[in-house]
Amino acid sequence: MPSPATGWAGAVITGAGATPYDPHYCEGAAQLRLGPGFFRPDSRPARDLGVLLARRLAAQGTLRVLDLMAGCGVRSLRYGLEAGAAAVWANDADPDRLPLLRLNLEPLADRLELRLSALTAQKLLADCLLRDQRFELVDLDAFGCPTALLPLALEAVRFGGVLYLASSDGRSPTGHDRVSALRSLGAAARAHPASWELALRLQLGVVARAAWCLGRGLQPLLNFSDGRTFRTAVQVSRSPAALEEDQLGLLAHCHGCGDQQVQSLRRLRGWQACRCSAPPPLAVSGPLWIGPLQDPDWLGELSALATAGATDGASGGAAEAPVAEQSRRLLAQLVADDGEGARVWPMAQIARQLPAGTLRLRPLLERLRRAGWSASVSGVMPGQLRSSAPWEVVLELAATGDGRLDR
Repeated sequence: MPSPATGWAGAVITGAGATPYDPHYCEGAAQLRLGPGFFRPDSRPARDLGVLLARRLAAQGTLRVLDLMAGCGVRSLRYGLEAGAAAVWANDADPDRLPLLRLNLEPLADRLELRLSALTAQKLLADCLLRDQRFELVDLDAFGCPTALLPLALEAVRFGGVLYLASSDGRSPTGHDRVSALRSLGAAARAHPASWELALRLQLGVVARAAWCLGRGLQPLLNFSDGRTFRTAVQVSRSPAALEEDQLGLLAHCHGCGDQQVQSLRRLRGWQACRCSAPPPLAVSGPLWIGPLQDPDWLGELSALATAGATDGASGGAAEAPVAEQSRRLLAQLVADDGEGARVWPMAQIARQLPAGTLRLRPLLERLRRAGWSASVSGVMPGQLRSSAPWEVVLELAATGDGRLDR
């Protein structure tokens, strides 16, 4: 292939006179044509983390992948080339995408069991249910909200396997379209300063309820967002863990003083008074997931895989390919914040409550930890504090320091 010129966000543009078989884009070990459909090069961190999840699953045994909305096939191709998948089923509902999928996934034909289809996700998943066919990894990279597909998608995941899903519906779960949130999520979504995290917790709450209705349990492995797409990976178990249902609850926020409160639905009671002398009505969101967002053990293993690359023993002879630096930074943020505790405040909001109006983040974290409270920088949204401390304590310890606002 002639020496390519590097384009925007890692795209590799072929030179003049390129044939239809020349790659237009390189990512990891994959070279492929993008075609005319929707594609976001800057979503590579999400694809990198999907590959790392797949490598982790391949280390445990046979890896079969179902890519429900494959698009140009970049995720399917990388699962086959980099994660050591034994079988990949790439599906896209648009039949006009099949020739492009077939062309791009041709390198997998001699490596693994490959299947291509052009079915709606509902039809494909229903067929898998009828034939009792399940996969170690189900990748559901949806446009809009994937709630309607969740029961069938969960049925398609083997016990111990992973459902990796995305939603591009940003208005409903962030409190900007409350009616739509009721329809699509079965939950109230109110405006909240940690809107990305609110959306992820609402999404997790829907997944949990769908899993419990099937008698299954789940363990969140990682949750993250770029503000446009909300991504969740959960491990599906045969049955719920003890007290797993305690992780479903409500989150209340006072737009007057900034206080936040969390309650489990299982132990629901009245809300406590906030700091306002004449408090406005609390903005209550939920039901949503109030437990941890990340699994430290899984994230530790994914970080090790990202650093070392795939090995023959871990990924069945898959090609070693680098993980983007942006993906490494994302993993580091998630490792540093397990998402334990749903109360998260922007540092700017805390600073507005102080006489000086300025605040440094790291000293506040240290003071909270010395006082016996958990405290971390949010790995979901930049410039936000997660802590188990009561709001009064956060403000009191924040007021003991000085300096400039550190985001």
